[in-house]
Formats: sequence, C-alpha cells, structure tokens
Amino acid sequence: MTIIRKVDQVYPDPVIIRQAADTIKKGGTVVFPTETVYGLGADATADSSVLNIYKAKGRPADNPLIVHFSSIDMMREYVHVSGDIEAIAGRIWPGPVTIIFQSTAKISVVARASLPTVGSRIPANPVALALIAGAGVPIAAPSANLSTRPSIVNSAEAIAELDGKVDMILDAGETFFGIESTVLKWSEKGYEILRPGAIGVEDLEPILGKIIVSEAARAASSVDKPLTPGMKYRHYSPGKTLYRIEDREAFIAYVEGKRRSDMAVICSDEVAAILGIECISVGSERNLYEVARNLFPSFRKLDASAYKNGIIHGFPESGIGLAIMNRIRKASVSLL
Repeated sequence: MTIIRKVDQVYPDPVIIRQAADTIKKGGTVVFPTETVYGLGADATADSSVLNIYKAKGRPADNPLIVHFSSIDMMREYVHVSGDIEAIAGRIWPGPVTIIFQSTAKISVVARASLPTVGSRIPANPVALALIAGAGVPIAAPSANLSTRPSIVNSAEAIAELDGKVDMILDAGETFFGIESTVLKWSEKGYEILRPGAIGVEDLEPILGKIIVSEAARAASSVDKPLTPGMKYRHYSPGKTLYRIEDREAFIAYVEGKRRSDMAVICSDEVAAILGIECISVGSERNLYEVARNLFPSFRKLDASAYKNGIIHGFPESGIGLAIMNRIRKASVSLL
C-alpha cells in the first residue's frame, strides 16, 4: 500500500518530511518533487534499496541513476568533487545541473550500474533538500515514471502511475521546470553535455567555460555504456507513436495537406493559430520554458486522447530548446 501525503513545496511540514525520511532509512521508496521533475528515490548507499527503484520502474539494470545530495559537504563524503567545481559550487547548486564525478565505494554499485562514476547534484527544491537531509544519506532518484514513459511533472500523474508500486508519494503539485537536469562530464576539451536539461549552454559557459555539445546530447546517437540516463534507451515516450517534422514550415504543410484524421497535432500556440485546428498545445514559441513545462504533459494528453498517433514540430535549439529537442527526438520517429 502506498502512503500519499500532501506537502507544500516551499514550506514542507516537518512531520511529513520525517515520515518520508524514515521510509528512506528503512529501505523504502519515496516519490518526491524536485525543481525539474518528480523523482523516485531510495537510499543511494544500499543496493537492496536501489533495486526497489529499478523494480518499480521496470528500468534496465545498466542504466545508472543520478544521486541527489542536500549540501556540498554531504557530496564530498560520497564522491570525489573536482577542485574547479568546489570553487564555483555555489553558482550551480542548488540547481538543475548534474556532474559526473568519480564515486567512492559508499555509493551503491547498483545505483552506479557498476560504473566507477556517478551523476551528482543538489536539487533546488525545499522538499527534496529537507528529505535528503532528514534521511541523512544521499538519495538515488531517476524520474518517477515507468521506464520509457514521459517524465512526471505533477503529483496527480505520479499517483496515477506509481500508486501501489512505491512506499510513499509526496503530493506537492507541479514542478517548476518540467524537464530534467543538465548532465555534464569533464574531458580534456572542457565540460561536455551528455544530456541537455533545464540549464542551457549559454547559462553554463560564463561559469564553466566552453561547453561541448555531444551528439548524444542532441539525441543524434546512442551509446552502449551510458554514464547517465537518456544516453542509450528509448525515453520520454508516449504509448502511442509520435512522429516529428522538425522544420516548422514543412510541418505546417504536412498537417494542412497530408495529415490523417486519426493523428493528433502537438504544436505551439503560434502554429495552432496558423493551422486553425484543434491541437494539443505546448505553449508559446516566445517562451521555451513554457514549452518545456508542457512537453511531457502533452505526450500524456496524446495517450489519453482518442487519436491513434501524434505529430509534433521542432523548436530552436538555443537555451532550453536543446533539451526540448533532445526529448522530442528520443520520444518520436522522424517523418520527413
């Protein structure tokens, strides 16, 4: 039986947080909000606890988890934080940035998928920070959705998808960004984005220097041994087939001339106005953060609709647009 507790994201009830933290301490699983998406968390130091995450999600065992800490002091205890990050840690954390570090033996090999490294971050959400601090251990937490499904950005979806599969769900409404953290790894050429996320290249370069955008970050390639989620397996996908036409004008022409009646249209408000048809809106092209927040919910609306499949267009790959296109490409099949 899953315990569900409502909690305020800004001023979480200490009693509820204590109950959730005790669940983590006892080896259980807790669904909780971060500033990005909802996470499905367990004690990152215990193999048996982490295995419960993989079981609940139906997640492949070679797909490593991101580990969440409540402070840089806690992080130092479990991973080898590099000196350059030590110097600027306060500029990226708490926040939606994950960095691949060498792990100590204290982090479960299951969470690391037997890798010597682990993706690490400090989330910018009072509930998440209080939960980790209360548990007294880092929390391994992928997005709180069944494997391959769209990430969950509000508690109603978390309850619908995971009630009965986890020990506790913190019901805290919607998350802020609605798209996962940016994942970085150091190389001799500088920091490389392995998975684009809520913080874009333009925001990171003034802090970290030149950022390299990998082919995997654009979802143009896959890897056999992923260092972080989103690099190998099908991700973020609706249950129905989603097609994409990245060029906006080609998309409009296709929908106007060749779109079948059983195909849902997922598009921006501006494209919807041009087409003059009913569509699943992701918001305005003038605000890509709005598009990011609405992207995964739009995939779930497609699944809940009477349409057999859907089609979506592309967005500019600047700022958070890079993450938007990564998720769209991972979730869809190119039509043109």
